[in-house]
Amino acid sequence: MAGSLLAERVAIGAEQRVSSKSTPTDLVSEADLAAERAIRELLEARRPGDGLIGEEGSRAEGVSGLSWVVDPLDGTVNFLFGIPQWCVSVAVRDREGTLAGAVYDPNREELFTATRDGRALLTGPTGRVELDGSARAQRRSSDGGSGGDLGAGASLATAMVATGLGYDADVRAEQARVLARLAPRVRDIRRFGSAALDLCWTASGRYDAYFERTVKEWDIAAGALVCERAGLEVLELPAQQEQPWGILVAPAELAEQLMELVLER
Repeated sequence: MAGSLLAERVAIGAEQRVSSKSTPTDLVSEADLAAERAIRELLEARRPGDGLIGEEGSRAEGVSGLSWVVDPLDGTVNFLFGIPQWCVSVAVRDREGTLAGAVYDPNREELFTATRDGRALLTGPTGRVELDGSARAQRRSSDGGSGGDLGAGASLATAMVATGLGYDADVRAEQARVLARLAPRVRDIRRFGSAALDLCWTASGRYDAYFERTVKEWDIAAGALVCERAGLEVLELPAQQEQPWGILVAPAELAEQLMELVLER
């Protein structure tokens, strides 16, 4: 529903008003607000006892023990600039953590879903497939070598790594230093702008790994579960000086190597 609403707004060029939040580069549009409002109203009608936390300010405590975590438009800057990498992310949590999550990409008509005890799935125009990001990344790493015994670093050297940048200038400066250290050690780096899609694309094997700081719970709640159920390691990046808390996702054989590079001082 929310994805269709956003696609309609893109088609008619509805975004005339844009404001900023934490910094001048942290944008919010009427599309963000309209999508969150629509999701909130639907949940209030269907799940009146549940709690809710939304990126654009929706808050409800709830009495059922379940709480929804909503990013109505992840990738707002992309959306406003006409870059087709944005999505809607919705997850539901209980006391044990995330119970289920869904990320919908209207531009490709792709729906990524997972449940705590079930499989990670991608439903798209060509049908439904089970996601196994670990196996996809491992096969690509093996196929991408130049032959011979390349040692433990081979998988990292052939890895396509996705990341994101914070809005604060000081944080970005620290992140740039990490990227400068990482760039010579991996196949390549991608930064597209939607954390939720970056996670799901890692789960589907389009990326080999993903890490990002400054992410919020609504950015990653659904996507992190999709990655976990696709067999990937989902690890926390501890806060370091100018660098806030973050997340790192990769197959087991890549996770430790990448973590060392990201945390190296």
